[in-house]
Amino acid sequence: MYEVLREAAERAISYLAEVGERSVRPEPADLSQVGGRFPDGPTDPSVVVKLLDEVVNPATMATAGSRFFGWVIGGAYPVAIAADWLTSAWDQNAAFAEATPGTVALEAAALRWVIEATGLPDGSWGAFVTGTTVANMATLATAFASVLAGVGWDAVGDGLFGAPPVTVVVGEEAHPSLVKALGVVGLGRNRVIRVPVDDQGRMRADAVPKVDPPSIVCVQAGNVNTGAFDPMAEIVPAATEMGAWVHVDGAFGFWAAASPSLDHLTAGMAQADSWATDAHKYLNVPYDAGIALVRNPKALERMMSVSASYLPDGDIGRDPLFYTPEMSRRARGIPTWAVLKTLGQSGLAEMLERTVSLARRFAHRLDAAGFEILNEVVLNQVLVSFGEPEKTRQVVEAIQAEGTLYAGPTVWHEKTAMRISVTSWRTTEADVDRSVEAIVHAAHGRRARS
Repeated sequence: MYEVLREAAERAISYLAEVGERSVRPEPADLSQVGGRFPDGPTDPSVVVKLLDEVVNPATMATAGSRFFGWVIGGAYPVAIAADWLTSAWDQNAAFAEATPGTVALEAAALRWVIEATGLPDGSWGAFVTGTTVANMATLATAFASVLAGVGWDAVGDGLFGAPPVTVVVGEEAHPSLVKALGVVGLGRNRVIRVPVDDQGRMRADAVPKVDPPSIVCVQAGNVNTGAFDPMAEIVPAATEMGAWVHVDGAFGFWAAASPSLDHLTAGMAQADSWATDAHKYLNVPYDAGIALVRNPKALERMMSVSASYLPDGDIGRDPLFYTPEMSRRARGIPTWAVLKTLGQSGLAEMLERTVSLARRFAHRLDAAGFEILNEVVLNQVLVSFGEPEKTRQVVEAIQAEGTLYAGPTVWHEKTAMRISVTSWRTTEADVDRSVEAIVHAAHGRRARS
C-alpha cells in the first residue's frame, strides 16, 4: 500500500538532484495525457506517480534550481521539503490545538521566531496563510475594522455599508497584489491616494499627505523591480502621529530585518501596525507559506474569529482558526519552522547577505560587459538594459529559449529591462558567472558555451 510513497520520494529526490543541470525553462510535453475524460475505473497508484513524473516533470519550470531569476521565487531547502512531506503525511487540520496540538505548536513557534528574528514588537502575532496577497487581505481587513472602530463604527458586525470613508494612502509603486487586496476587502482599487516616488521607486516622505482618521497608510519593504525600500523611519512615525494604521507590504524585503548588514533598509518597520510577507520567497520553503502579522493580536482575532458550540474559545498563540481566513487549513507553517530551526539567526542572515552579494556580482559583471544597470542594487533585484526596447526584449527571449537561466522582462520608468531576482539558497558565484556568460552571448547574438 505504501510502496507508492517510496517511489514518489525516489522520483522527487531524482528531480531535485538533476534540476540544476536541466534547461531552466519548461520543455514541450504532451499534457493531454493528464486530462481527457474522467476514467471509468481505478488506475494503479504507481502508474499515476509514473505519469506525474514522466509527463509533468519536463513541463515544470526549474524554480527549484540555482539559475531561476524570473520572479522573486526561492527554491526549497531539503529540510523544508522533508517537513512538507511529513505535514502531508500527518494530514492535520491545523485549526485549533485541542485537535492538533503538535502542528499548532510548531506553527506558533515559527511565528514567534519570525517575530524575534526580524525585531518586531513583543506581543505581535499572526498566522500562516497562502501568500502575501492573502496576508495583505487579512491584515488590511483588520486595519479597516480597527480604524473604523476608532471612530465608533463596528465594521466586523455591520460591514462597510454606511460606514465613514476610510482614507488609504499607497506609493505610486505599490505592488499589484496590495491593490488587489484593497479591492477584495472593500476599500477599493481606484480610490486610494497614490504618493509620488523617487528614481528607485521609494515613496517620497515629503509627499505623504496629511490624513485624518479613519485612515491607513501602506508602505513597501522591497520594490519588486529595484528592491528599494520606502523610507519607513520617516513615514511610519509621521503616519502614526496622524492617527493612521500603518501597514507594511514586505513580500520579500521584510526579511532584510533579520540581517545586521541589511536591517538599516527596514528602519522604522517595527513601528508599524501590521506586516505581510512570504516565507516561500526569501526563506526558501515550498509553496504556500504567506505570513500575516499584526502588532495587536486582539484586532486580528476580532476580524477572523468564529464561534460555534463545538469550537473552543480563542486563545492567542494557540488556535490558528481565530487568526486566519480559513477554518479548515493545512499546517503550512511547519516548513518555515524547519528552516528557521535549521538556520538559526546567523544562518538566516548569511543566506540573505549571500543573495545580495550575488545580485551585486550580476550587476558588476553586466556593467563591465557594457550594459546599463538601471537600479541601485540594495537587495536581490537587478535591472539591466541592453539598449533599445526591442533589443532588450530580444535578449530576454533569447536567454529564456537557450535555457541556461530564466529571467524576465519589465518596464521601469519607461525603460524596458531584464529583471534578475536572486532569491534561491542554491545559487552560487559559478551560477552567476555561467548566467552572465549566457546573457552576454545572447546580447551579441551568439550561443553560450556549454
